[in-house]
Formats: sequence, structure tokens, C-alpha cells
Amino acid sequence: MIGLRIKEERERLALTQQGLADAIEIAKRTLIDWEKGRTSPNAVQLSALSALGIDVLYIVTGMRNASLPTVTTESSLTKRQSALLDNYENTDEAGKKIIEATAAEVAQQIGLMKKSG
Repeated sequence: MIGLRIKEERERLALTQQGLADAIEIAKRTLIDWEKGRTSPNAVQLSALSALGIDVLYIVTGMRNASLPTVTTESSLTKRQSALLDNYENTDEAGKKIIEATAAEVAQQIGLMKKSG
């Protein structure tokens, strides 16, 4: 059950297996093993998942944490937003840094800088 819940949470956050694995600094194979129920994350790994906004209470117990913020799903994005996210997810780390820097620079130039990764 834990593996299925990890997969549900990953999909809820619109993350690929590689994207989630990279974000918490594990091998993609490790994540696949979790999702298939072959192994389970340890406490440090659960903490890393939680830091990404994954509902660890749900993963462990099956009960949702009502205090977690709602996540924007891909279905609520415009086509342009979805395409931008898709381009970001399908580039290498250098490409991601360029996209992030470009977005931050443009936002800063027009005075709308909210946050940077």
C-alpha cells in the first residue's frame, strides 16, 4: 500500500519518477522499488518527501493531512503553462537552470519577482 500511495502523491504533484528521484537525491530505481512495494523509504527519505509537499501521513497511514496546501494539477493549467512545465521537465539540469534564471530575470525586470527556486 505504501508504494501505491507514494505513486499517487508523486502524480498529485505532477512529478515524473526521475523528477522526484532527482529532487530527493535517490536513484530512479529506488523510487521504482518503493512504488512497486519491494522496499520502503526510511525516515530521512520520508522527511525529504515531506519537504517537497508530499503527504507523508497519507503515505504511512492512508489518512490525508488536511493542513497541506492544495497543489495545482496539470489539468488546471493553461496549455501554455503545461507546455512550459513539459519543456522544463524534459530538459537536462543545465537547461533547467537556464529556464529558472531566465524566468527570474524577466520577472525581476518587470517588478513582479515573487520567488526563485
